[in-house]
Amino acid sequence: MMRLTLLATLMFTAAPALAADAEEALITVTGKGLKDLPGDAALSLVVIDRDRILNTGSNRLESVLADIAGQQQFRRSDSRSANATSQGITLRGLGGNASSRALLVLDGVPQADPFGGWVAFPAYATGRLDRIRVTRGGGSGYWGPGALAGTIELESVGGAALTPFTGGIAYGSRNSLDAQGSLGLQRDGGFATLSAAYGRGDGFIPIVERSRGPVDRAAPYEQASANLRVVVGIAPDTEAQVTATAFTDSRERGFEFSRNTSEGADAALRLVGRGRWGWQALAYVQTRNFTSDFAAVNAARTVATQSLAQYATPATGWGGRLEIAPPLGDDITLRIGADTRQLSGKTLELFTYVNAAPTRQREAGGQSSTSGVFADASIAAGIVTLTLAGRLDWWTIRDGRLLETTLATGAPFTSLLFADRSGEELTGRAGVAVQAADWLTLRTAAYRGWRLPTLNELYRPFRVGADATAANALLNPERMTGVDVGFTLKPLRGLEIGVTGFWNRMDDSIANVTVARGPGNFPGVGFVGAAGFYRQRQNLDALDVWGWEVDARLRRGAFGLTASWSHVDPTIQASGAAAPLNGLAPAQTPRDQFSGTVDYTGKLFTASATLRHIASQFEDDQNARTLGAATMVDALLVVPIVKAIAIEGRVENLFDEEVQAALSGTGVIERALPRTFWVGARLNF
Repeated sequence: MMRLTLLATLMFTAAPALAADAEEALITVTGKGLKDLPGDAALSLVVIDRDRILNTGSNRLESVLADIAGQQQFRRSDSRSANATSQGITLRGLGGNASSRALLVLDGVPQADPFGGWVAFPAYATGRLDRIRVTRGGGSGYWGPGALAGTIELESVGGAALTPFTGGIAYGSRNSLDAQGSLGLQRDGGFATLSAAYGRGDGFIPIVERSRGPVDRAAPYEQASANLRVVVGIAPDTEAQVTATAFTDSRERGFEFSRNTSEGADAALRLVGRGRWGWQALAYVQTRNFTSDFAAVNAARTVATQSLAQYATPATGWGGRLEIAPPLGDDITLRIGADTRQLSGKTLELFTYVNAAPTRQREAGGQSSTSGVFADASIAAGIVTLTLAGRLDWWTIRDGRLLETTLATGAPFTSLLFADRSGEELTGRAGVAVQAADWLTLRTAAYRGWRLPTLNELYRPFRVGADATAANALLNPERMTGVDVGFTLKPLRGLEIGVTGFWNRMDDSIANVTVARGPGNFPGVGFVGAAGFYRQRQNLDALDVWGWEVDARLRRGAFGLTASWSHVDPTIQASGAAAPLNGLAPAQTPRDQFSGTVDYTGKLFTASATLRHIASQFEDDQNARTLGAATMVDALLVVPIVKAIAIEGRVENLFDEEVQAALSGTGVIERALPRTFWVGARLNF
């Protein structure tokens, strides 16, 4: 509590003092944060601009991020058919479970779900985004904990890209609708945007035809979001950015008792000072709720029987950050500051169904917090640029509980109150970039990052089909150490090629470890049938990953070409109860990923085609089941009709490739999105 008081005092007293020190100047409002650090040149970093964000076959954030090879969610399905809890994001093969190991931030605010660590992708309409920066490699830096695999920074549209109205509507296969719209108001000293997005569809049948039974049906979805953002200059060189966002997301998984919903609302205030002393202060609050029904399907897939109702998962996150950039001259850039994030959440569930009615109730949850101080410096010395960053974090896990009662009597049969825990983490990053020639930059970096287990991993047992996984309240934080070595070539005008080799070691990697096979009663989950496996979340000794990344970008007039290839070789080190996993690869981790896009932007039309390839990957921790490799093609064509109106045609998975997303122990295969056509109109006034 003393640390939180100190951080809060620093945040709310330092900002006015810094504003008073700002030099007199005209108010320039951008809607952005402080400038990028020069030391980023030493890191493996890729930027996706607004033109690309707006021109993909799916018009969804997941598709945009797939341009960066090595970026993945736990499942291959996107947010139209996947269970929301499977959409944690990671990079560089540091996967193995569904929690995010890459840190996603929007205008500086961490975006992972406060309870589960997954990402609510329908909350991020592509039309609201101006730029995406993906930094591969760990090191918590000034963004805070959680950046084991890297950091993905989303930036909202600023004043330069603002128009009075922009939007579009498209109709697609399986009675699908995709619509976005944004109003922009710009005045001297500020601007405001109001945007909304809506999508729905009757859905496809996730289970492939050869595995289907009478129980299988289409999986519809309906999603909506709204955003209000106001940016105003409040003093010379100082602006205030106020943001409010809300979203709702409803999906079904393709059979009875498989619906899941997500709802959330966020608010944030960021003050940015760009005077002689640069600074920014951020405060935010997030609320989330998630529901999900689960069912057991018999071997013939003729009957689905409800097995669990997760009827509420309320969660809250709030926090803040203060950064100061003192004036140290043209060659030194420094940011120092402090941040905090406070999380709380619980799951409320009905389970053990008898004659289609639940007989037991569960509450599981707790609270966690991280607070830290940091310094991040860049030093330019001729052809050499250095980066050096360090953090000291304090963490707590408290009020953890697993309470289970019998509905008929209200009598408790499980009452576990877990001991509070706390600790400290020291992490950092050091790197150097050498401009060896106008066309060649050499770079290397070493880093250490960490991640606190989510409340979901610590306290909530769960089931997927016949399989059951127990939580583990004693999980340790994950800690990652890594090294990058690479270079960037610019041999021709408009051509840039980046190559990076890396080694990452994640100690205490959290994985869902197979302990036994049913039938039987097992601790933390109860009965598991003969077709199911009993797993428990455990800390493995380590996960070692070697690999490389190649990114290329060519722009010649109206034509463009981008390509990204990632190769990883991950190996688990495990002992004790997890010893059978020693030497295996983590689940859901392809060795190779490739994405390539060719595009044309002219007066008569805009067109692009994207090819993506995902190598085969193991479905399970024991490497016994394999999901096949897949190659997909998306395409886009936009033709202007008059100055402010254009028609568009889009297609996803043009050749209807079977992209396997899940494989059960009984051989039932689930697929990701089949071929999907879209036709619509775009408006830009």
